[in-house]
Amino acid sequence: MPAAPTTPSTGAVARTLGDVYARLTDLCAVLSVRVGRPGAEDARAGVSAAELVKDEAVLDAFVAAEAARIHDRYGVVPRHHVAASRALHDYAWSVSLLMGGAWYLERRVPRIRPEDLRLDLATAEFTVLPGSDLACLADDPAAILPGVLTVPDEEALRAELRTAVADHMGPVLDAIGPVARRGSRALWGMVADDLVSGIWYLGRMLGREEDAVQAAGALLPKSLTPYPGGADFRYLTTDDGHRHPTRTRKGCCMYYTIRPDEACATCPRTCDTERLRRLQG
Repeated sequence: MPAAPTTPSTGAVARTLGDVYARLTDLCAVLSVRVGRPGAEDARAGVSAAELVKDEAVLDAFVAAEAARIHDRYGVVPRHHVAASRALHDYAWSVSLLMGGAWYLERRVPRIRPEDLRLDLATAEFTVLPGSDLACLADDPAAILPGVLTVPDEEALRAELRTAVADHMGPVLDAIGPVARRGSRALWGMVADDLVSGIWYLGRMLGREEDAVQAAGALLPKSLTPYPGGADFRYLTTDDGHRHPTRTRKGCCMYYTIRPDEACATCPRTCDTERLRRLQG
């Protein structure tokens, strides 16, 4: 099917979003995302998020591909629900970082449509096709572009980001929840964690960790539907007097089932004593 025609205004928004997505992929080495071009054949490779939530065979392939990667990387055959949780974690983290990263870097909130995000199951690489849905502050230069939603203040923009992530992830959670054998609170806890941790990670990459911690805390200051908890950062102080931000995840990415001795520093199973030990080497 040929790509839908783009008007000059929608093309300008897409270029704006394409630029910030490209910047994110340059900054974040672990973000396996390429930016597609409208109409390009390779922009339609792989499976889309829309197919993932509608086609059980695609969902099965999504989980099976993650199970194969876990086995290849760690020599472990994961249980089916563990592979589903790990696949979901990677998906949620990537989507959240694309939208949350655009917000953090430029105070612009894109909405990624399910049909505009595709995944190569063999390589686990995402392709995002920049769309035309964008929210920004009224004094942003992008506000003059037709179709761009302007909001009055920073909190309204944060609300747009929370809603954009929730609208994208809701159908994905509905589809994969039964396979992952996890309830709504645990699933949304994972999304909240990935939204917060993506911004935190980006701040570290930019040498602005404290700023990113504050931004993530303002984004999720407490439980806000559908997210079951806030960022809840706290600080640990090492023997040399340095303070390090940390938090405890609301959900679980299930990595501990694959490498029990290498659980994430923010894992709910990890106590602050263990976190301090890791910080001190």
